[in-house]
Amino acid sequence: MVLVEKDFKDRIVGAQERIKPFAHKTPVLSSQTLNQISSTELYFKCENFQKVGAFKFRGACNAVMGLDDKAAEKGVATHSSGNHAQALALAAKMRNIPAYIVMPRNAPAVKKAAVLGYGAEVIECNPTLKDREETLEKVVERTNAHVVHPYNDERIISGQATTALELIKEVEDLDCLIAPVGGGGLLSGTALSANLFGRNIKVFGAEPEGASDAHKSFNEGHIVPSIQPNTIADGLLTSLGDKTFPIIESLVTDILLVNDDEIRSSMHLIWERMKIIVEPSAAVPLAAVLKNQHIFKNLKTGVILSGGNLDLKQWKF
Repeated sequence: MVLVEKDFKDRIVGAQERIKPFAHKTPVLSSQTLNQISSTELYFKCENFQKVGAFKFRGACNAVMGLDDKAAEKGVATHSSGNHAQALALAAKMRNIPAYIVMPRNAPAVKKAAVLGYGAEVIECNPTLKDREETLEKVVERTNAHVVHPYNDERIISGQATTALELIKEVEDLDCLIAPVGGGGLLSGTALSANLFGRNIKVFGAEPEGASDAHKSFNEGHIVPSIQPNTIADGLLTSLGDKTFPIIESLVTDILLVNDDEIRSSMHLIWERMKIIVEPSAAVPLAAVLKNQHIFKNLKTGVILSGGNLDLKQWKF
């Protein structure tokens, strides 16, 4: 078991209260058609309806609103390919402090535009973790801003955990929860909430085959870095952190892999059958359920739809 688990219970409850005035309590939707296709009872937690269109606002809001005035006055900084960037920029705007966001040059244009729209300063870098981190160091040297890591931060994990906490409270007797995994903030938070607030809920991660570092890390017992990931799920490209990995290793049942065709098919199913827009990363859990129906058959399964920030110009209709 995770040694800091008891501390996290208080942190998650505290995060829920802290973000309550700012974040949406997102809806839980179901679909009879998708239930029939998957042979399970699915409950979709729609973080695509969250502020900035993704669960990331929960963690960023918790971190920013929890800063004391002295720490906050210099602003906040991070590196992110998109959703955390938007989330931190908006949370900083709400608190009226500066935000400095390091973004890879290949980040979706729609996400860069949103970050700028929230009033943050965008600093572009090469699309490698090394360059992200080195660029962020330079930004912090220049600004003295407070760094809010996209996922490897207890405040972020606690904020993301409120997603599953809301779902557990709304849907009784869930058997399973499944969430996408990139850096692990959402999955580790989901696992903590399931363990601390649920009853015998199994937690699964879902990951693209083209960015399968979390799956490898989980099975090898140590962090395997994400090297040159290649997937349409652009929100799941980062490696696990030393704070997220131990929680996932301890509390997650398995991490399931799906390919890009399966992700694309599941995304289209959600668009067509549920009449809502999700981004590729958000469709990964449904793809994993459909691919592994023997695991989820006849169970009550909560599915975290992580976000809906899609560059529609990239998709042909």
